[in-house]
Amino acid sequence: MDTRTALLAAAAALLLLTAIGAVAAPDALADPRSDDERSGHVRIVDTVVSPGEVRGETAELRLGVDLQHRGPPVENVTVRHRAIGAESGLLVDETTVDVGEVDGGGEQTINGSVDVERAGGYRIETVVFSDGERRTSQTTRVSGLSALTPEYADASVGFTDGRVWPTVAVSVSEADSETATLSVSLSVTNRGDEPSDPLELRVLLRQAESNVVAADAGETVGSVRPGRTDTVTVTATVPADYNYYVDGALWSDDVLIDETQGVANLNPRETISADETVEEVEFAVEDFERDAGGDGVAERPESGNDGGGTDDSTPGFGPVVALVALASAALVARRRR
Repeated sequence: MDTRTALLAAAAALLLLTAIGAVAAPDALADPRSDDERSGHVRIVDTVVSPGEVRGETAELRLGVDLQHRGPPVENVTVRHRAIGAESGLLVDETTVDVGEVDGGGEQTINGSVDVERAGGYRIETVVFSDGERRTSQTTRVSGLSALTPEYADASVGFTDGRVWPTVAVSVSEADSETATLSVSLSVTNRGDEPSDPLELRVLLRQAESNVVAADAGETVGSVRPGRTDTVTVTATVPADYNYYVDGALWSDDVLIDETQGVANLNPRETISADETVEEVEFAVEDFERDAGGDGVAERPESGNDGGGTDDSTPGFGPVVALVALASAALVARRRR
């Protein structure tokens, strides 16, 4: 057999072996590229979370997922969002967005949303599927939802927060030996871009020691222009010679929008301030219970003494009694001599 015949026979044998291998193992001749490369590639570039509808107990979180695509089209794409409690680890809400086919390269934004409670924080897990197969995922953490203002209480008008100009100004317009008529002026500012809708102003005057409401008054706050501050004045008559907390509140259709507080000191012997709270009273009790030290706070007396006896002396009279006793003893001794 010459060389040419031998080469032809070897080539024929190689072709025969290749054909037999293709029949026995069809995957051996498959495209070596991965399934993602054959069907295209998608990945999450970024996820943007923004508040949607804010309610009293719950809030909507709007999720914008930026998907990047490369290669051939990707079929049957879905995006799943899960809101999981940051502390509990429990599933709070889940939603799935059907995207369909992703093609054309570049990026596109897929919008979705979940509903969660405003209390607590959450972990938002976003997963992209293609034909039910997980392709890419991303996790975003969200907290501080309690700071969001519900839509029913969202208003651009509120009490003025000034450092010099008082939010609540109280003056006495009339007074006699038993009553005093107070003129209460409250400053209201529109911090929005549009004129405000009319609001209702309510004022309560609470007697400081008893916390009893001595008088109340109301007035309508008209439309306030953007960036402007208006002053609304109400009058109320209260018993004289007492101190009062002046509580002001803005209402819109029975929804509390904003509140503030001032004082009216009609008792010259004792005054109060607007920042006094119940917690401060508790702090004072704790201070009183501390041991005497550099802060000058007296020690709270215990039920017993170190010596086991009972202290029956009257505070403040010990030195006086001692001096009287010494003088009496001297007189008795002199008489005896």
